[in-house]
Amino acid sequence: VYKQVLGNPHVMDSERLITAESQLCDRSMSVRDFVRAVGKSDFYRSRYFEKLSPYRLVELNFMHILGRPPESQAEASEHIRCMALQGFDAAIDSLVDSAEYSENFGENIVPFNRGSRTENGLSQVTYNRSFAVDRGPDQVSSSVKA
Repeated sequence: VYKQVLGNPHVMDSERLITAESQLCDRSMSVRDFVRAVGKSDFYRSRYFEKLSPYRLVELNFMHILGRPPESQAEASEHIRCMALQGFDAAIDSLVDSAEYSENFGENIVPFNRGSRTENGLSQVTYNRSFAVDRGPDQVSSSVKA
């Protein structure tokens, strides 16, 4: 979950969500709720929300949580609007609570990059954008392109 949601950085012990990890291990928290906790964490917020342009933040939110980039400018704009009106936490909730998340990952599957696979309902543009946003397993998602 850390690798997928945080964009592949090394997580120091002091940055780990110890309480949430403990709840995940004793099964009082689902993987889905752990993804939500990591997405709303101070680490994620400081690394992405506070440093990136809104559009790049949205690209990475979608890639980290739904496993794909935004399908269109309209979808990205709606997510930016949600952040502006309701806040960052609500924008994360909108992705984690979406029907798309439920259909693809349910309660206990760690999100993964779906953009490089062909799927019914995803446009060719989404497939192409996946490669522009996700630069492979050696990347560390950030404001600076590799």
